[in-house]
Amino acid sequence: MAPQSPRRVLDLIGNTPLVELTHLAPKPGVRIFAKLEGANPGGSVKDRIVLAMVEEAEREGKLKPGATIVEASTGNTAIALALVAKQKGYGVHVVMPKGIVASVPDILRLYGAEITWCEPEGGMRRAIDTAQEIAASTGAHVLGQFTKQSNVDCHYSTTGLEIAEALDRVDVFVAGLGTGGTIMGVGRRLRERFPDVRVVGVEAKLGDHLQGLRSLAEGYVPPLLDLSQLDGRYLVDSASAIKTVRRVIEAEGILAGVSSGATLHTAFRIAEGMERGNIVVMFSDGGWKYLPSHPWDAAERGDEQLNEVYWW
Repeated sequence: MAPQSPRRVLDLIGNTPLVELTHLAPKPGVRIFAKLEGANPGGSVKDRIVLAMVEEAEREGKLKPGATIVEASTGNTAIALALVAKQKGYGVHVVMPKGIVASVPDILRLYGAEITWCEPEGGMRRAIDTAQEIAASTGAHVLGQFTKQSNVDCHYSTTGLEIAEALDRVDVFVAGLGTGGTIMGVGRRLRERFPDVRVVGVEAKLGDHLQGLRSLAEGYVPPLLDLSQLDGRYLVDSASAIKTVRRVIEAEGILAGVSSGATLHTAFRIAEGMERGNIVVMFSDGGWKYLPSHPWDAAERGDEQLNEVYWW
């Protein structure tokens, strides 16, 4: 076999593995498949949307050589942006609420990203407003993951297509509710291929000090998220998500991120009402960056303070 030609790192974004979790099958007739987005070069699903939005801005003439891109993020989008920006020669300014996973700012500093911190009260809504203010005062370009349709379209044309082509049947699709881009884009693509598929969203249970974007109970719905397109919504606390991640590691040997535990925890609950069928869950990132925070013991204790960290 001839050796594969060298590729740019950005060419490796997407086409991630879809694997069956055979050791965690809840019953004989129900199969669970995980989309391993941690296999992206930046370690998460956010590589896809960042590359799509940066290249869209380039095509539209909104990004000039040497420009700075500013964005609000709790982790994965910031890291993805730092990776893409390094490849393309842009500066990065990230606005983050206090209370994120401890290793994330360390990773961003290694990339040379500038970080502005916000108080946790107001959550991501406050961080988004701050990013807009920075852009207005400095001329930086706002990436726009929370509002740009290209976030949804990217998942429709890549993530959703990859899943649809890999399986001959999808009965349930489970993904986290962040910006809404993943679940809207993938859900739309899967419904075209499998009209009866159920699209289920998973929301993080946030603590009292972390209220904002993803706390839909607070009355804020991300602009990209159309709740009428969901067949169900589940709220998952951090301890349950982290315990489920540990099950994945022990049973399958897959070091998945915390949101992966949340989607799989939800899949197990849905499977209780199914006799047979295929469930696809998003494993949106890997678990490496969570290790320094040592969440496993706290999860076993049921420490409620776990909900005071933006794990996903």
